[in-house]
Amino acid sequence: MRSASSSRRVRLLAGLLTVPLLAGCFASPDSGGGSGAGQSGARLRVALAFPPAENLSPYGADATILSRLGVTEGLTALDANGAAVPALAASWQRANDRTWVFTLREARFQDGTDVSPAAVAASLTRATEAKPAPAALSGVTLTAEAVGSRAVRITTGAPDPVLPLRLAGPSLAVLSPQAYGEKDRVDPVGTATGPFELTKVNGSSSATLARFDDYWGGRAQASGVDARFIADGTARAAALRTGQVDLAEAIPVAQAASLTPDIRRETATTRTTSLLLNTEKGPFEDAALRAAARAAVDTAALADGVYEGHADPGAGIYGPAVTWAEGKRRQPVGRAGAADPEGTSITLATYDNRPELPEAAQVLKQQLEQAGFTVRLEVREYSRLESDALAGKFDAFVGARNSLVDTGDPVAVLASDHTCDGGYNLALLCDKAVERAVERAEAVADPAARQDAVMAAEARILGTDAVVPLVHQRVITGVGKGVRGVLLDPYERTLVGTGTRR
Repeated sequence: MRSASSSRRVRLLAGLLTVPLLAGCFASPDSGGGSGAGQSGARLRVALAFPPAENLSPYGADATILSRLGVTEGLTALDANGAAVPALAASWQRANDRTWVFTLREARFQDGTDVSPAAVAASLTRATEAKPAPAALSGVTLTAEAVGSRAVRITTGAPDPVLPLRLAGPSLAVLSPQAYGEKDRVDPVGTATGPFELTKVNGSSSATLARFDDYWGGRAQASGVDARFIADGTARAAALRTGQVDLAEAIPVAQAASLTPDIRRETATTRTTSLLLNTEKGPFEDAALRAAARAAVDTAALADGVYEGHADPGAGIYGPAVTWAEGKRRQPVGRAGAADPEGTSITLATYDNRPELPEAAQVLKQQLEQAGFTVRLEVREYSRLESDALAGKFDAFVGARNSLVDTGDPVAVLASDHTCDGGYNLALLCDKAVERAVERAEAVADPAARQDAVMAAEARILGTDAVVPLVHQRVITGVGKGVRGVLLDPYERTLVGTGTRR
């Protein structure tokens, strides 16, 4: 069993409100806001890769579905360079090292009630009580309370100078009091604040959204959104080519050539596909067998073969889109020597929502078998796999993870994915040296020194061979002819906004 780590003191750098710098940036939507032309515009038809896994709860993986469809918002958002910018909060100021005051803009929830300080404080409080905790709150405690008629005071258990970045995470979206039922039940239907209101969810097959005419940022140019959840990537590409949908996310690289250049967009992202090895139980408790698995992997073959050049060979947790990382990267620390697998049997799992993953897993299976492992491959749809993966029911797991999606802060993914109490620790890693390195990174004040500490922690994590970075991805999005204002960003948080139209 893993031992629980001590409560982590989060002391982050205020200067990081303007980092990380990214090689990619938001695709430039057409000029024009949500008013004027297009007030009665056509409905948008969108094909998404991931069906809801948790009944569209904002506290888990479904949070990005809601943000990409323009349903939910937080107090802040991220701009193209990773800086915190106003959203439901018009401004903020730091009162002391643990306290911030956020002044709210005039806005309404989709159920017609005001976005009041009391409602915002209650919404954030519910997020702090969710089990498991939202990734944006990994290692963080906070309390929120209303201040007067327009402000919310947020106090953290330890100094957290990048709290505005944290509050931009999709899992900290603000919903009206009507959204919250008993325990952790949250219903985003008609209770959010974004330009599009979720009106109907048809299980894991589709969702219907209406334009929210009282949106504070102006009326959207599309009259609504019809979202279809199509896990099969070939089917998503075909739906775009045949005019059944206007937007199709995560087009498989094998289908990229089937889309003409005018309907294909490629975006550099901070997403890395990795092989995660179960360190808590099974064969990969043995560091020497983990080293053997890592040594068996040929990342160049994956990047050039499976991804057909639409990805870069894995270099670390942070890829080329995080421009400062490469020059600061260190050699992994503390690696064990590789043992002979001698036919050791392992179960390798992945999901098919990202169509390259099963093919990558098949190639990995062959590489591992050539090294002496006996491999059984299991492929499921993500929503039917996640709970087993988090519970450590597989020996190895191939997954794609955006390293900056939760907060925009490079330390967050280290805490959530690679520490004892991390909420998305698929490798079940609990290593004292890693814990200390992550805690040091959280505490550093100087921007350049903090980046150095982040890369030192990365070196410690890679030294355990619990995670083997495979490729750094570029995401291909299908955009129909005549569609304008699509929001593509390195964090993969946005897709449809007020200016998106056809």
